This record gives sequence, C-alpha cells and structure tokens, in this order.
Amino acid sequence: MPATAAPKAARFSVPDATGHFGPYGGIFVPETLMAALEELERVYAEVRTDPAFQKELRRHLAVFAGRPTPLYLAERLTAHCGGAKIYLKREDLLHTGAHKINNAIGQALLALRMGKKRVIAETGAGQHGVATASVCAKFGLECVVYMGAVDMERQALNVFRMRLMGAEVRSVDAGQKTLKEAINEAMRDWVTNVRTTHYILGTAYGAKPYPEMVRDFHKVIGAEAKEQILALEGRLPDELVACVGGGSNAMGLFFEFLDEPSVRMTGVEAGGRGIARGDHAARFAGGKLGVLQGCKTYILQDPDGQIELTHSVSAGLDYAAVGPEHAYYRDKGRIDYAYATDDEVLDAFQLCSRLEGIIPALESTHALVHGMKRARALGPKGVVIVNLSGRGDKDVQQVAKLIGEKL
Repeated sequence: MPATAAPKAARFSVPDATGHFGPYGGIFVPETLMAALEELERVYAEVRTDPAFQKELRRHLAVFAGRPTPLYLAERLTAHCGGAKIYLKREDLLHTGAHKINNAIGQALLALRMGKKRVIAETGAGQHGVATASVCAKFGLECVVYMGAVDMERQALNVFRMRLMGAEVRSVDAGQKTLKEAINEAMRDWVTNVRTTHYILGTAYGAKPYPEMVRDFHKVIGAEAKEQILALEGRLPDELVACVGGGSNAMGLFFEFLDEPSVRMTGVEAGGRGIARGDHAARFAGGKLGVLQGCKTYILQDPDGQIELTHSVSAGLDYAAVGPEHAYYRDKGRIDYAYATDDEVLDAFQLCSRLEGIIPALESTHALVHGMKRARALGPKGVVIVNLSGRGDKDVQQVAKLIGEKL
C-alpha cells in the first residue's frame, strides 16, 4: 500500500501494553535491568499526565534549549532544484546543536524524579553525548558517556565539548568501535550500577519504554512544524523527510502527521558506499528481523544471525538496527524509506552550505539529499519539509579530509 493511501487511524494505537509495535519492540534485556525498566515505565506514566512536570519540561525546552525552532524556507535550494518549496525545520538551532537536547532534558528530569544522581549515555556522532553532558551540568548530575574509538576520532570536537562540561567520556575499543559497541558498554555499566544510575538512551530504540518515551520527548518537532506550515502556506505539506538512524528525529517530526493521509513521509537511511554487505547502514534495504540491544526489529545480520559490519560517512547513522516503530509503520505502508549514499551526502553538504549559508550535520544531509529529489519530482506547486536535525560544525574537519581540503 503506498504511503499516501494509509487510512486515518489515530496513529494506530501503538505500542501495546507489552511495548510491542506489532511484531517489533518488546523487552529483551538481562533480568538485572527489569526492575529499573519497570520503575522508569511507572515514573514516565506518571509524568505524562502531570501538569507540573509538563510545565517544567516546556520551560526548560524554551529557556534552555531554545524552542520553538523556526521553519525556514530554503529559497536558493528551492530555486536550484526547480521544483517544490523546500522548508527546513531548524533543529540545528537548538542549544548543543541538534534535536537531541529535547530528549536529554526530559530524561534528566526523570532521573531527578527517581532520585538517581548518576547518568550514563552512549553516543555516535557525539550530539547526544553533548546534550546529555549539558543537561547533567545544568542539573548537577554525574555524567559518563560511552563512545566508540572510531567515532571519538572523527568527532573529536564533540569529545572535547563533553569533557568541557564535566562528563567523563569512555572510549570503547571493541568490535567496530562505533555506536553498537558504545551501547553494549553503556548497558554493561547500567547492569552494574542499576540502583544509582539512569541510562539516557539517545534514540527511539531499545527495550520498553524507551522507543515510546524518546518519541514523545521529540514529538514537539512535528507539533511545531504542523502549526508553522499552516501559518506559512495555509495547508499541510506534501511530504516530510528526515534521516533515520535509530529514528528519534524522524518519529519526532512524523508523529503529529501520522493521521493526515495526504502527507507522505519518508525516512532516509545511510546508503554508505552502496548496498553491499559491510558498506552501508540501510536496514530496510539489506536487513531482516532479529533482536539487538533490547528489542526486536530490522537488523543488518548474516544468515547465522551475526551482526554485520556497517558503514556511513555519518557516525550517527552508522548502526545495524532501526527503531521498532519505524519497522511497524513501514509494514503498515504509512512511512516510506529510502537511502542516500556517502557521495550524494558530501555533495549536498557543500551545496547547502554554499546556497543557504547553513552547514547541516552529515546525518541531516541524508534527508536533504532525498528532500531535493522529491522537490524536483513534486514540481513548483509542492511543499516539502526536511528535518534539519543538527548542525554540521562537528563534521567540518571530517568533510575537509574526505574532499581533500587542508585546514
């Protein structure tokens, strides 16, 4: 069923009581973590309907993070593509430089409510780690961030930013030395220190209640975008586009529009060097059903169930699994999925910088690649919103190296 044909269905009422989005999601963790997950679920259920908590959250999102973020008409990119209007949802303008701060603030407030003074996190591109370090500094929490050694090298600026704000950044040298291994180490830490520590998971992934909870902390993105586009254009957009690693920024944008059947939605994965084993991180293009790090979803794995190597020019999309809610809506035909290759991303990164004076994160640039393609296809009467989930300051040194520029 094509994405635009999905019925209006009140967001399909997921997840269910067991944390499943259809066959996806659930809880697949060591018994040691069950009490912590149950406590987190109970406290989160309380705060969802607690006016005082929600008021405090909105206040921090406004005065600390900088919400609302603008919806920006990229006039020169639009003219370059010669098609639909391209609007950018400017999550890159948030404090710390990406959408990640929305969830970090929410979960830090939950940690305080649970009386847990130590926070751990994983990070790939570094933006979630920076956001976590920032909120821990703000609220006086101890902070430990796990990061793969490869990602630490390509995101050295963010490593220093985390340390500057008082976080301990622990290098992970196992396996591919990227995001998957960082999550493994964070979960080992949590098992050891479960009574005193809260794990601020950075994306809409993992065991219940994380996929739903992280989505909920980010759905402000789509709520703002819907109100803004109606004010600017007097109608809903034809299409929404967002990059998908675990999938938090995408679900944050898409959620408010799920029951608007006229709005097409597309998540863009990392096509890397092309869809060959070990050369990409496009789970829907090359994955199959499996269990990894807390939940059941689409995973890049070999016929024996071993996790395959992944590759992306963007550290934040370089992960073998995708959030379970994305798998569910793909099955329903409500969200489409595409991928962008490294070469396409590097070209679009430079193009957006030159034409708009906006340097996008490499992760966000994957969405921009597809958004420009869709703008051309839709024609001049169309409207496309691309979620610019983060800014690219962190990526400048890496891109310079890749395109042969000396700094």
